[in-house]
Amino acid sequence: MSGRMANGNMLGTYLRDRRAKLDPTAFGLSQARRRTPGLRREEVAQRANISPTWYTWLEQGRGGAPSADVLDRISRALMLTDVEREHLFLLGLGRPPEARYRTEGVTPRLQRVLDALEPSPALIRTAAWDIVAWNRAATVMLHDYGSLPPEQRNILRFMFLDPRARAAQHDWESVARFIVGAFRMEAARAGAATAVEPLVDELSRLSPEFKAMWRDNDVPATHGEGVKHIRHPLLGPIAFEYSAFAVDGRLDLSMVVYNPVKQEDSDRIRSLMAPRKAGSA
Repeated sequence: MSGRMANGNMLGTYLRDRRAKLDPTAFGLSQARRRTPGLRREEVAQRANISPTWYTWLEQGRGGAPSADVLDRISRALMLTDVEREHLFLLGLGRPPEARYRTEGVTPRLQRVLDALEPSPALIRTAAWDIVAWNRAATVMLHDYGSLPPEQRNILRFMFLDPRARAAQHDWESVARFIVGAFRMEAARAGAATAVEPLVDELSRLSPEFKAMWRDNDVPATHGEGVKHIRHPLLGPIAFEYSAFAVDGRLDLSMVVYNPVKQEDSDRIRSLMAPRKAGSA
């Protein structure tokens, strides 16, 4: 039994509700002679490039289960968010949609969350392990990502192509192998396997070590938390407990927070950041 039939006509109810919340003027349509708010059924059908009769049947709970392609077109026609689109698929097919990789950056609100976590270094990475946001603590303790062009702000590039990465790691080979496995797993989960192929090809050409590790096809048993040891050029060895968090509604993004294990290390990081804070006032 399909998700739509198992839930009665919840699909039709949801479609009508989303349709009623759209402003016709935002699509260049007139508000005149409309008895109900929102778009008309035929207007949604036209935007989704499907039959008006078929769309009407969906709202009425007739005609069988829609295909994933039809639901995807309807979700775009109704301007659904990723969360709303997932709910539409659950109602229509009884399963979430396939992962859809995106490359947009983070919101100002999410950046403020990172800034509030100082002195713990924190960053946002994509499924391709590109760094798209970070706080000042990450700049002074991990890497000055702002000094790099956006296309170079990638953890794997740094790990395999920058000699500073080797100097900073307590056990470079173990960390590198872990990163490759976690990268492989996250890219597949976010539907980014195709999108990361150019990066994989480039790193395979430039780094024999990456090429060998990638061919091993290993994935870590767990990678959401652990302890990371680094050798900072000014502060020396520091241990961090790290945790990775999913960003709600964004399968392509993860937030990683590094909490210093020792309080005295937190104080030292604050001291290292203090001159920069004073200078930026």
